[in-house]
Amino acid sequence: MDVLKSLKLEQENASTCSAQGWLDTAGARLIESINPATAKTIAKVFTCSRDDHDSVVKQSVAAQKAWANVPAPKRGEAIRRIGEELRKHKDALGSLVAMEMGKIKQEGDGEVQEMIDIADFAVGQSRMLYGRTMHSERPEHRMYEQWHPLGVVGIISAFNFPVAVWSWNAFIAAVAGNTVIWKPSSKTPLCAIAIQHICNHVMEEMGHPGIFSMFLPEDNNIAQRFVDDKRIGLISFTGSSKVGHTVARSVSKRLGRYLLECSGNNAIIVDETADLKLAVPAIVFGAVGTAGQRCTSTRRLIVHESIYKTLVAQLVNAYKQIRIGNPLDKDVLMGPLIDKHAVNDFRAAIGHVQARGGNILHGGRVIKEDGYFVEPTLVEVKRQYAIVRQETFAPILYVMRYRNMEGAIHLQNDVPQGLSSAIFTNSVKNAELFLSHRGSDCGIANVNIGTSGAEIGGAFGGEKETGGGREAGSDCWKAYMRRQTNTINWSDELPLAQGIEFDL
Repeated sequence: MDVLKSLKLEQENASTCSAQGWLDTAGARLIESINPATAKTIAKVFTCSRDDHDSVVKQSVAAQKAWANVPAPKRGEAIRRIGEELRKHKDALGSLVAMEMGKIKQEGDGEVQEMIDIADFAVGQSRMLYGRTMHSERPEHRMYEQWHPLGVVGIISAFNFPVAVWSWNAFIAAVAGNTVIWKPSSKTPLCAIAIQHICNHVMEEMGHPGIFSMFLPEDNNIAQRFVDDKRIGLISFTGSSKVGHTVARSVSKRLGRYLLECSGNNAIIVDETADLKLAVPAIVFGAVGTAGQRCTSTRRLIVHESIYKTLVAQLVNAYKQIRIGNPLDKDVLMGPLIDKHAVNDFRAAIGHVQARGGNILHGGRVIKEDGYFVEPTLVEVKRQYAIVRQETFAPILYVMRYRNMEGAIHLQNDVPQGLSSAIFTNSVKNAELFLSHRGSDCGIANVNIGTSGAEIGGAFGGEKETGGGREAGSDCWKAYMRRQTNTINWSDELPLAQGIEFDL
């Protein structure tokens, strides 16, 4: 199968699309999409200028005014149609994700399935944009609240989930009556362009062009202009905490809204009662899946001292069986890192922790062949060194002992990030403590499943340096709308609240 051709991709591709279609940016700076498994170019993409970007925003603002007049269930029908197109192209899209990002084919397919799932969720949500009614303290008055579209929603996504995270935001934002502008990662532009082609096909057939648009800027100044633009009702940013701080400051200056999904440094606690048949595969997938490049990847393992040696031995044995290679090979369990910079970060982290006494139990080396491959690595540490408290986007798992549950929870929480967490236990007491206000301080807390992999029905996001944002299910739709409280006086009098009398 010619993956590029089936997804309408060429050797050179426009990357900027508005209500008027793909903008002619030929002659602009080209960037290369690199296959991280081979370090070879897949295709090239034209970036856009400041004027191109401004055109996209202007047209998105105009398109939103008409889109907001479309009944929400009809907006949901458009998303349903996009979901159907995603089903038709799931195999090709999953392969493209594997080629361009480097995650194995099964994970690439799974990421497209997430898009399909959130499309289905959004269709139902389009009929459930509920407000509440409240009892007024004044006689013959009615109070209620309702929700209106924000306007234009801007989405800045990261390379590690080049399509799914966009859909979590875009599909919910669209049924809420907003238009969406996407700035994808320059490391995975082809995935974004392929999705834009699918959206264009559906929305043009339905007579609603310009609801979804995108741009890939030629420099960071244009991206900053996007974040600063008062016409963008919400900026949803996924990426590092460092950049998240910059986005938050910029949007706050204009009193705009932002939704941040930033770094994670996720831990699994394994207590003395844990079922290791459950714990071991969950730990390995959490640490090794996507080559450790998920924000929910397991990076720290906190093990009760009584089972420490047993669990470590099982993990070392499991790590020896991990097959590394081309992510499109069905037998491979771990693909490459995204680029040479990620490999350098891996190498630096290993050197840093070894210099402080960390003991390499398995792996730790860069694999010298075409592509950006490293060994999945287990490192025994005696305490949480500075490097352990940072997020390194690589398959490095730091392993440490604990003596009592309070100490384990302290270790887990004693990092700047607060995204995902898990405990493996057969103790109801330990499970409930972990889930209580005295337990995990993360936005996600799991019992007897790992940190990595979240269902779309729940709210996804975390606390502290993770940014506090929430995406996908539950009531996350409210982030993309503005709340309005309404009071209607249907009496012949004008009573004031709080019993105030104001006689003229």
